[in-house]
Order: sequence, then C-alpha cells, then structure tokens
Amino acid sequence: MAVTEINGANINYEVLGDAGPWVVLTPAGRGAKEMVKTLGEAICAAGYRVLLHDRRNCGASDVVIDGEESEQEIWADDLYELLSRLGAVPVYAGGGSAGCRLSLLLTMRHAGSTRGLLVWSVTGGVVAAERLAYNYYGQFIDAAQRGGLPAVCDTEFFKQRIEQNPSNKERLLSMDPTRFQRVMQRWQDFFTESAELPVIGATEAQLKSIKVPACIVPGNDDVHPRKVGEGLHQILPNSELHYLRTDAELAALRERDPAEVLAETRQRLATIFIPFLNRLEGRGA
Repeated sequence: MAVTEINGANINYEVLGDAGPWVVLTPAGRGAKEMVKTLGEAICAAGYRVLLHDRRNCGASDVVIDGEESEQEIWADDLYELLSRLGAVPVYAGGGSAGCRLSLLLTMRHAGSTRGLLVWSVTGGVVAAERLAYNYYGQFIDAAQRGGLPAVCDTEFFKQRIEQNPSNKERLLSMDPTRFQRVMQRWQDFFTESAELPVIGATEAQLKSIKVPACIVPGNDDVHPRKVGEGLHQILPNSELHYLRTDAELAALRERDPAEVLAETRQRLATIFIPFLNRLEGRGA
C-alpha cells in the first residue's frame, strides 16, 4: 500500500500488477478499496494493471470535510490527479454504485481521462436520492446538531475512519461545527437534487457527452433499479448491457449465504468485464 497527498488529503492506494493497460476499480458506498480487490486480482491476472484506492473520507485515507463542490466531484478530481501521477491516463474506469458515479464523473469532468467504462449497480431514482443523501450526509448533520464534532466522531462510520487513520480525529474535532454542517448540506444536496435525473449526479445531456465504450451491469434493488442501468445503456451511444443473474436466480438469492453470493457476484463481474476489455484491446474474446 502507498500513500500520496492529493488536493489536501492523504490518499491510500495500491497497484496490482506491473504491466498492461490500466484499470481503476472503485467500490460501492464509502467502502474501502479491499471491497473490489478480488475483482481487481482477477482482472490483473488477465493481463491488466489495476489501481485500487481509498477515496478521501473512506477507508484509511484522510477525512477532509471541505470543498466547494460535491464530495462525488471531489473524488473524481482526486482520482484524475492520482491517475495522472501514475501515468495511468487514459484508464479503463470501473465501479459499482458510488464507484459507478465516480467513473462517470471522471469521464465527464476530465476529457480524455478514460478509454472505457466498467460499471455495475447504477444508482438512480427518488428512493436512492433520499436514502443515500441521509446515509452519507444527513445522519452526520443530525449528529453535529446534537453534540457537535465529538458526536460525529462517535458515529459508527467515523469511528472506523479514526481507527484506520487516527489523525482523522484531530482533523474532525478541529472543524467549526457550522462549517461542517454547511459542507455536509451541500454534499447532501447533490443527491436530493438528482432524484429526477437519469442517474444520480448527471443529466441526460451530460451523459451523452460520454463517447468511450461502456459495459453496464444493472442492479436489482430500490437504490439500483434495473431500469436505471437499462436507461443508462439507452443514453450512452457506445455501450453494451449485461445481466448478472436471471429472474429465477434473483428470486433464489434470499435463501443463499450472503458471503457466497458476494463471491459469486465478483466472479460473474469478472467473466463479463475481462472479455469486454480483451475485445477493446484486440485480444479476442
């Protein structure tokens, strides 16, 4: 694992492999890079060099609650800087849910930064906007209003950030509570204002600007409705659509062990994305 300072935050990252076209994978939610490591290892074994990183405010990277743009856009700008330093531009950018949003934003905000997209569990709709806005930001605004930054530090999420990176506690406690709430509110607005958009954080016109090849795997729940992933496929002019499971397989998931399902999901994603990458690289199927 390596650490580098980017835009005022120390970012933890890891590179799998030392040769081949670059791929970056970003996990869902505020997950740490380990969440996509198994998939990254499979793609690396197929001849690609894979970047994994903890976004700011995630994993073992620094917590920095600041900035004039949304957290999602800041993540995209951080990633572009990291990729540029590594000589990894243009990159195949992939991720699920929040990682999907970051991959799309990276492509839209930084022309020429990506050569293809590997996205799954595409997020959109009113339920997703409201639920994620509260989970990512609203609950911490509430905590700050109740007990200031000490109460924020005591939330489960920030306790984990402090355990993984003890310096995060001092940074949080040194913040002005009003400033903290104002930044969190702005970041929350990114979601609530996206409820009617095709995907969280992007208009149809913005999405149509994406011309690179895209491999899309829709989700199947209220936060990642299948129709949102299918809608993204209809918007992106150079995309293909794949499904992880049949309707019958989806119905049977509740009876299965979650860890087994997760492992199988990563394997199935690999069997979709690796042939897609190989076709783009002229390596055959």
